[in-house]
Amino acid sequence: MMDQAPETETPAQSPPAAQATAEAQPPRAQAQEPEPAAPVLRVPLHVRSASLIVLASVAALATLKWASAFFIPLMLGLIFSYALSPIVDALERLRIPRAISAAVLILGILGGAGASVYSFSDDVNQLVTSLPAAAKKMRDALHVHTGGSDTTLNTVQKAAAQLEQAAQEAGTAAPAARGVQRVQIEKPRFDIREHLWSGTIGLASLIGQITVVTFLTYFLVLSGNTFRRKLVKISGSTFAEKKITVQALDEITAQIQRYLLVQVVASIIVGIATGLSFWALGMNHAAVWGFASAVLNLIPYVGAAVVTIAAALVGFVQFGELRMAVAVGGASLLIHTLVGNLLVPLLTSKAASMNPVVVFVGVLAWGWLWGVWGLLLGIPIMMIVKAVCDRVEHLKPVGELLGD
Repeated sequence: MMDQAPETETPAQSPPAAQATAEAQPPRAQAQEPEPAAPVLRVPLHVRSASLIVLASVAALATLKWASAFFIPLMLGLIFSYALSPIVDALERLRIPRAISAAVLILGILGGAGASVYSFSDDVNQLVTSLPAAAKKMRDALHVHTGGSDTTLNTVQKAAAQLEQAAQEAGTAAPAARGVQRVQIEKPRFDIREHLWSGTIGLASLIGQITVVTFLTYFLVLSGNTFRRKLVKISGSTFAEKKITVQALDEITAQIQRYLLVQVVASIIVGIATGLSFWALGMNHAAVWGFASAVLNLIPYVGAAVVTIAAALVGFVQFGELRMAVAVGGASLLIHTLVGNLLVPLLTSKAASMNPVVVFVGVLAWGWLWGVWGLLLGIPIMMIVKAVCDRVEHLKPVGELLGD
């Protein structure tokens, strides 16, 4: 029996030996780990919700624009009621009936405004009467400044007149084609009855708006806290919801009253300072300029610019010197700058301040929407919106955007 060769078996490697063998083998190419992604702010935004918000905003703007004849008197009456309520409340604490005190106060304000306008009417008429002579003086000054030579504007005007004359001659010389009727356009004649009628309609509309605002202010002041209690009652069923409503109403009242008080004080100071400075510079109708500066100061940004530019132009016409025009315009600009940048922020509480950029953009937007009334009512409306947004959870980002 033949001996079989024993099978050669590979002995099992021990764990240390296997580890040594693995270390001895060349390292395999490993996949590179992915770099960490940049942080991304994920904002939950639903397309349907965003579309509804945009459509609702457009619809609200269109409604405010279309129904401006209703909303403007309503907001004016509301603002005036905020301004007059503290005085009527003080008189009521003195045992004076609310109806009598409100009526006497409103009639006194209307009478004072009418008396002020009537007292300045002569100066205003003289200023308006002097405008043609002032325009002629400015034209002569510009003509002397240019040395009597034709400017580029005059050259363009002469060329346009010659082209128009040539076109008329060509149209007159061209014979009318057979079967074609010649049409001649005549300018409408001046109809004084139409202008008187349009002026009467405008005056009647102004008187009607003043009457509506007067009665609305009277009824709002007379109601006192009636609507306030009703709003608190319908705001919610829990005590927390009613408390939030009370806080929002208190903040709206405090901010608007503080804003109106500051604006009235600032306007009085601007009017007095402007009148005195213009009188010292020798400007004609200094009292009229002071009154106009006080009134236009109520319009943020725009009022100061209008007074400064107009005063500089009238100063140049009156004195005939560029130096005096710069002095008059500089005095007006200095007064508005000091009052607007130093006095108003000092009198206004920091809690009621708003972002200047947002205020400027908001004033422009409300001015586009409602004209001059939008410029006057823009800031109080944004104060109301901010006070409401600060108390509503989903609208807090809007309140943060409006705040300083």
